[in-house]
Amino acid sequence: MRYQNLVQRLMSCLLLVAMFWLVAANGTARAYSETEALVGKSELTLDALLNYEHLPQLQAYLEKSRAVLIFPELIKGGLIVGAEGGSGLLLVRGGDGTWSPPAFYTIASGSVGLQIGGKVSEVIQTIMNDGAVDALLNKKFTLGADASAAVGPYGKAVGTSATANLKQDIYAFAKAEGAFGGVALDGAWLFARKAWNEEYYGTGATPRAIVLERRFNNMNADKLRSLLP
Repeated sequence: MRYQNLVQRLMSCLLLVAMFWLVAANGTARAYSETEALVGKSELTLDALLNYEHLPQLQAYLEKSRAVLIFPELIKGGLIVGAEGGSGLLLVRGGDGTWSPPAFYTIASGSVGLQIGGKVSEVIQTIMNDGAVDALLNKKFTLGADASAAVGPYGKAVGTSATANLKQDIYAFAKAEGAFGGVALDGAWLFARKAWNEEYYGTGATPRAIVLERRFNNMNADKLRSLLP
């Protein structure tokens, strides 16, 4: 009987320890769930669009780009008043050709008119020059005002707005489903997610410190960086 009581006490202690670590682990998972999930989804989006048969030129544009924005879920919906937005990542290519850790950004836009429907898009925007990168890092950024933008020149999934003009600052490549067609660019705002950047890296992790100065790093984003050409 005494032996059974000792075993029961030992099992109870082990159970309490296990419960403590489970709660601690869940707390950590919750704290990082949104940022870690976005990095993971961005990996899947990058891999999917690079292998998407209707976007054959994305690889070449990424190879020539100065930076890239990846939005795994750009959600658009509307009934008279439309809205579009989502969270994404900015990565910048260094002088040595390597890609920076990602900084967290949000894109948002709105429109008014006769529209009804909804769409979820996976979007990659290639930033082609230093001027557009600097503008994006210095302030809240407006596509079409702070930098010229166009829908990627190839790909059935981007709708009818495709252009052969190769002198734009930013090109968007998208894979979309839903009632709306195409991807609207002009007038969309891009701004950094300060809280998410500091959650993922630590205090003082601004986009410039992450992608240009490279003073912060998180190994969980290494796979995403390795997927970029």
